[in-house]
Amino acid sequence: MDSVTGGKARRAGHVVRVNGPLVEAEGLEGVAMLDVVMVGPHALPAEVVAMDDGTTTMQAYEYTGGVKVGDAVEADGRPLSAPLGPGLLGQVFDGLLRPLSTAPTWLTADRANADGADPSQARWTFVPKLAVGDHAEPGEVLGIVPEIKTLEYRVLVPPRVSGAVTWLAGEVAEKLHSDDVVARIEQTPIHLTERWAVRRARPYRSRVDHVIPLHTGQRILDLIFPLTQGGAAAVPGGFGTGKTLLLQQLAKWCDAEVIVYIGCGERGNEMADVLAEFAELADPRTGGMLLDRTVIIANTSNMPMMARESSVYSGITVAEHFRDMGYSVVVIADSTSRWAEALREFASRNGALPAEEGYPAELGSALAAFYERAGSVRTLGGRSGTVTVVGAVSPPGGDMTEPVTTATVRFVRTLWSLDHDLAYARHYPAVSWSDSFSRDAVAIGTWHASDAKSGGSDPGWGDRRARAIALLADADRIADLAEVVGTAALPGPERIVMLVGHLLRDGVLAQSALSPNDAYCSVAKGAALLDLVLTVSDACQAALSRGVDAVVLEQRDWSGVLRAREETGPADSDAVRVIKEQTLSDLAALT
Repeated sequence: MDSVTGGKARRAGHVVRVNGPLVEAEGLEGVAMLDVVMVGPHALPAEVVAMDDGTTTMQAYEYTGGVKVGDAVEADGRPLSAPLGPGLLGQVFDGLLRPLSTAPTWLTADRANADGADPSQARWTFVPKLAVGDHAEPGEVLGIVPEIKTLEYRVLVPPRVSGAVTWLAGEVAEKLHSDDVVARIEQTPIHLTERWAVRRARPYRSRVDHVIPLHTGQRILDLIFPLTQGGAAAVPGGFGTGKTLLLQQLAKWCDAEVIVYIGCGERGNEMADVLAEFAELADPRTGGMLLDRTVIIANTSNMPMMARESSVYSGITVAEHFRDMGYSVVVIADSTSRWAEALREFASRNGALPAEEGYPAELGSALAAFYERAGSVRTLGGRSGTVTVVGAVSPPGGDMTEPVTTATVRFVRTLWSLDHDLAYARHYPAVSWSDSFSRDAVAIGTWHASDAKSGGSDPGWGDRRARAIALLADADRIADLAEVVGTAALPGPERIVMLVGHLLRDGVLAQSALSPNDAYCSVAKGAALLDLVLTVSDACQAALSRGVDAVVLEQRDWSGVLRAREETGPADSDAVRVIKEQTLSDLAALT
C-alpha cells in the first residue's frame, strides 16, 4: 500500500513487534529519524527513533494495548510538531499539545473539551499590521489577534520566509479558523497557526548578555539566591519538601509575562489542584485570571509514558513562540526526574546499553539540550525576549548524588536545593542556604547598584546578601557547638549571632504561601526586612559593648521583628522601616 505525503510516495509498513511503548515495523520506506508515523487501526502517533536494515523502531505516544503484529504503520511525513497559534493561552494540553478537558477533576486526552470549547475550533479576528506590497522579513509582526486580552498576540512572519506581501486577510474574512491563511508573502501562504518541530529550537538573531533579575516574590530567592531572566534553575528535593508548592508560587508571583507550566509525570490530584487554583486566582499583573496568561501541559503519571518524554519539548517550544513575540516567559517543569525515567524505561526496552543506575548514556546530553534552550535573545524581528527554565528534580529517597540531580547541577546557573529537615520543621520555603547557589549573584548585585535608568535602585543589595549568608553560616556553626557545650558557655557575641540567625531565618527567609500579606513580597519590602534584621544585629552587638548582658537581649520580646513580614502589606516597606526605628529605639534604651 502506498501513500503520498509532502509530495513523496511512501509505502506503508506493518508491525512486527510491540513491547510497551516500543513498536517495530518493517516495510516502512521514505521516513527519516524523528518522523511521526501512525500505528494500527486507531492511528496511534509514534516517533521514529532508530532504523536498521529495513526495521524501523518507534516510540508510541499512546497506550499500545490492542496493537498487534501485522497492523499497518503509515508515515505522517513530518517530525513531531506543535501547533503554535492564538489558542494556547488559558488552555490545558497533553504532552503532544493536544487539548485536554478544562475540568480540573478529569484530565482526559480528548479533542473535545468537557465544556465544549475546543481551542482548535475557535475563530479569531486578524488585524494586519502590514499592507499589501510591503516587504516582510522573518520575525516581523504581520498582524495581531485582539481577542487575546492578557497581552498583544502577534502573528509573526515565519523563519526563512521573506519577500513582498501579496495578500492579507482582514476585512475579507472577519473571523478566521486557526488553520486559515492570513497572508501570502510572495507565493508562500502564512497560516494563523504555525507548526514547529518541538525538538528543534526556534531561531533568533543573537543572544543578549545583559543581566536582569527575575523577581519571584519569594524572599529567599530574590534576596539570597536570585535567578536572571533567561536563566535556568533547578529545584531538587526529596518527597514532601515542597517542590510543587514552591513552583506554584513562582508561577503565581514571578514577573514574567507568560507562564508555561509542565506537569511531567506528577500525580493527577496535584495537577487538578493547579488547574483549580490557577482558574480562581486573580492575576496581579492584569487584573484577570492567572490562567489567562498561562499554558498548562499536563502529562500525569497515569498518562502514556512516552508522551511524558515529549511534554518538556512541547513546553519549551511554546515558550520560544511567545519569546519571539518579545515577551518574557517562564517554563516550569515538574519534574525532570519523571522525564528522565521515561527515557530510562524506553532505553531498557530498546536494548540500549545502560549507564549509571540504568539511565541511558545520553542523559546528560538530553538535559543539556533542554536547559540550553533557556536564554535572553534578540529575536529575528529585533525584539528582546527571554525564556527562563525552572526544573524540579525528584531524587529517589532524597539522594542528591543520583544521576539526574548531579547532571542537572552542571547545566543550571541557580540551584534551589530543598532541605528535608527544614521542611520537617515547617520552614517554608525549605530552601537550604548551605546547599543552594546562584552563579549570577554578583552580576545581579551590579544590576541593583546601577542607575535607575538601567533598572537598578539598590546599591546595598550585594552587601546585605553577603552579610546574610555569612550570618547564616556562622549561626549554623555556633548552633552545632552549642549542642555540645551549651548556650550558656558561649561568649556574648556568639550568642547574639545565634539570636540574629533565628531572626533571619524566621523573620525574613520563612514565608507563608497561605498568608494574604506574606504569599508575595515585593523587592523593596524584602530589602527592608533584611535591613531590619541586619540593623538589629549591629544594635545588639553595640549593646553588648555597652555592658548589656546577652541574656537580656535573648529574653527580649522579638515578636515585632518576627511578625513584621506577616503584619505589613506585601509591598509595605515603609511600615517595616517604622518597626525598625522603634526596635532600634528600644535597644538604645537598654543599659
